[in-house]
Amino acid sequence: MEENYGKVTIAPNVLVTIVQKTAASVPGVARLSENTPGVQRLLGLHTTAEGVRVSISEDRVAVDLFLIARRGFDLFLMGQQLQKEITRAVEDIVGMEVQEVNVHIEDIATELAHEQLDTREKVS
Repeated sequence: MEENYGKVTIAPNVLVTIVQKTAASVPGVARLSENTPGVQRLLGLHTTAEGVRVSISEDRVAVDLFLIARRGFDLFLMGQQLQKEITRAVEDIVGMEVQEVNVHIEDIATELAHEQLDTREKVS
C-alpha cells in the first residue's frame, strides 16, 4: 500500500548547482564558460546558468556543459569522466534519469593569461 504524503518539488536550479559542483570537481576543468550559447527551447522545462544548460522533458534530464579545460589533460577522457560523474550525481541526488550529458570544451586555459594579470597587478 502506497501512502501519499504530498508533493516533492525540486527546482531546476538545484540540477544546475549539482552539475556545476560536480564539473568543478573533475580534474582538468579550469572553469565553466561564462556564456552559455544556444536558443531557449519552446517545449519542456529549460534552465540556463553559467556554463550549464539543463532541460527536463518527460522526467528525463538533458545537460549541456560549457567549459574551459586545463592544459595537459586528455580532453576526450575528461569529457567522458564528466559525463559519468554528472549522470551519477543527478541520478543519485535527485533520482531523475539522465537522457544525455553533452560536454562542450570551448577553450584551453593558459598559464600565460594568469602571468600577464599578475604582472599588471604588480606594476599598478
